[in-house]
Amino acid sequence: MTTENLQIISDMIAMAKADSHLHEREYHFILEVAKRLEISKEAVDELIENPLQEMVFSTELQRITQFHRLLLVMNVDEQTHFIEIDALRNYGLKLGIRPEAVEQILGEMGNYDGKLIPSERLVEIFKRFYN
Repeated sequence: MTTENLQIISDMIAMAKADSHLHEREYHFILEVAKRLEISKEAVDELIENPLQEMVFSTELQRITQFHRLLLVMNVDEQTHFIEIDALRNYGLKLGIRPEAVEQILGEMGNYDGKLIPSERLVEIFKRFYN
Protein backbone atom coordinates (compact mmCIF):
# COMPACT_ATOMS: atom_id res chain seq x y z
CA MET A 1 0.00 0.00 0.00
CA THR A 2 1.82 3.07 -1.27
CA THR A 3 1.24 6.69 -0.35
CA GLU A 4 0.32 7.34 -3.97
CA ASN A 5 -2.37 4.64 -3.87
CA LEU A 6 -3.73 6.02 -0.61
CA GLN A 7 -3.83 9.47 -2.22
CA ILE A 8 -5.79 8.07 -5.16
CA ILE A 9 -8.43 6.72 -2.80
CA SER A 10 -8.42 9.83 -0.62
CA ASP A 11 -9.07 12.04 -3.66
CA MET A 12 -11.85 9.74 -4.84
CA ILE A 13 -13.49 9.94 -1.41
CA ALA A 14 -13.26 13.73 -1.43
CA MET A 15 -14.85 13.82 -4.87
CA ALA A 16 -17.63 11.47 -3.79
CA LYS A 17 -18.31 13.61 -0.72
CA ALA A 18 -18.36 16.89 -2.68
CA ASP A 19 -22.15 16.90 -2.47
CA SER A 20 -21.92 16.26 1.32
CA HIS A 21 -23.07 12.66 0.90
CA LEU A 22 -21.14 9.47 0.26
CA HIS A 23 -23.62 7.43 -1.76
CA GLU A 24 -23.52 3.66 -1.36
CA ARG A 25 -22.66 3.17 -5.05
CA GLU A 26 -19.76 5.61 -4.70
CA TYR A 27 -18.50 3.81 -1.60
CA HIS A 28 -18.62 0.41 -3.30
CA PHE A 29 -16.91 1.76 -6.41
CA ILE A 30 -14.15 3.23 -4.23
CA LEU A 31 -13.79 -0.10 -2.42
CA GLU A 32 -13.39 -1.88 -5.77
CA VAL A 33 -10.63 0.50 -6.85
CA ALA A 34 -9.01 0.19 -3.41
CA LYS A 35 -9.06 -3.59 -3.68
CA ARG A 36 -7.18 -3.39 -7.00
CA LEU A 37 -4.66 -1.10 -5.31
CA GLU A 38 -4.32 -3.55 -2.41
CA ILE A 39 -5.90 -1.17 0.09
CA SER A 40 -8.14 -2.69 2.75
CA LYS A 41 -11.69 -1.64 3.56
CA GLU A 42 -10.42 -0.55 6.97
CA ALA A 43 -7.86 1.74 5.34
CA VAL A 44 -10.60 3.20 3.11
CA ASP A 45 -12.81 3.81 6.14
CA GLU A 46 -9.88 5.52 7.87
CA LEU A 47 -9.36 7.78 4.83
CA ILE A 48 -13.04 8.73 4.95
CA GLU A 49 -12.50 10.03 8.47
CA ASN A 50 -8.95 11.35 7.96
CA PRO A 51 -8.21 12.22 4.32
CA LEU A 52 -4.64 12.70 3.14
CA GLN A 53 -3.39 16.10 2.13
CA GLU A 54 -3.17 16.74 -1.58
CA MET A 55 -0.23 15.30 -3.44
CA VAL A 56 0.99 16.24 -6.89
CA PHE A 57 1.13 13.28 -9.25
CA SER A 58 4.49 13.25 -10.96
CA THR A 59 3.57 12.34 -14.53
CA GLU A 60 0.99 13.62 -16.96
CA LEU A 61 -0.38 10.09 -17.37
CA GLN A 62 -0.91 9.79 -13.59
CA ARG A 63 -2.74 13.13 -13.48
CA ILE A 64 -4.99 12.26 -16.42
CA THR A 65 -5.71 8.81 -14.98
CA GLN A 66 -6.62 10.35 -11.63
CA PHE A 67 -8.90 12.87 -13.31
CA HIS A 68 -10.64 10.00 -15.10
CA ARG A 69 -11.13 8.15 -11.79
CA LEU A 70 -12.66 11.27 -10.26
CA LEU A 71 -14.97 11.64 -13.26
CA LEU A 72 -16.10 8.04 -12.79
CA VAL A 73 -16.74 8.58 -9.07
CA MET A 74 -18.77 11.69 -9.80
CA ASN A 75 -21.06 9.78 -12.15
CA VAL A 76 -21.28 6.37 -10.49
CA ASP A 77 -24.35 7.29 -8.41
CA GLU A 78 -26.08 8.58 -11.58
CA GLN A 79 -26.67 11.96 -9.93
CA THR A 80 -24.48 14.87 -10.92
CA HIS A 81 -24.77 17.97 -8.76
CA PHE A 82 -23.38 21.40 -9.62
CA ILE A 83 -21.10 21.23 -6.58
CA GLU A 84 -19.61 17.96 -7.87
CA ILE A 85 -18.95 19.49 -11.28
CA ASP A 86 -17.30 22.46 -9.60
CA ALA A 87 -15.21 20.11 -7.43
CA LEU A 88 -14.12 18.17 -10.53
CA ARG A 89 -13.11 21.42 -12.24
CA ASN A 90 -11.04 22.36 -9.19
CA TYR A 91 -9.41 18.92 -9.04
CA GLY A 92 -8.62 19.22 -12.72
CA LEU A 93 -6.84 22.53 -12.10
CA LYS A 94 -4.95 21.12 -9.11
CA LEU A 95 -3.87 18.16 -11.23
CA GLY A 96 -2.67 20.48 -13.98
CA ILE A 97 -5.35 19.44 -16.46
CA ARG A 98 -5.97 22.15 -19.04
CA PRO A 99 -9.27 23.93 -18.34
CA GLU A 100 -10.31 23.60 -21.98
CA ALA A 101 -10.01 19.81 -21.76
CA VAL A 102 -12.05 19.75 -18.53
CA GLU A 103 -14.79 21.89 -20.08
CA GLN A 104 -14.97 19.74 -23.21
CA ILE A 105 -15.24 16.59 -21.09
CA LEU A 106 -17.96 18.11 -18.91
CA GLY A 107 -19.77 19.30 -22.02
CA GLU A 108 -19.73 15.87 -23.64
CA MET A 109 -20.71 13.83 -20.57
CA GLY A 110 -24.41 14.10 -21.36
CA ASN A 111 -23.87 12.46 -24.76
CA TYR A 112 -23.15 9.05 -23.19
CA ASP A 113 -25.09 6.51 -21.14
CA GLY A 114 -24.55 7.13 -17.45
CA LYS A 115 -22.55 10.25 -18.41
CA LEU A 116 -19.54 7.95 -18.74
CA ILE A 117 -17.34 9.11 -21.59
CA PRO A 118 -15.54 6.14 -23.18
CA SER A 119 -11.81 5.97 -22.46
CA GLU A 120 -11.02 6.23 -26.16
CA ARG A 121 -12.89 9.54 -26.39
CA LEU A 122 -11.09 10.89 -23.32
CA VAL A 123 -7.78 10.03 -24.93
CA GLU A 124 -8.82 11.92 -28.08
CA ILE A 125 -9.73 14.99 -26.02
CA PHE A 126 -6.49 14.95 -24.08
CA LYS A 127 -4.42 14.42 -27.23
CA ARG A 128 -6.07 17.45 -28.79
CA PHE A 129 -5.11 19.69 -25.89
CA TYR A 130 -1.71 18.23 -25.09
CA ASN A 131 -0.15 17.82 -28.54
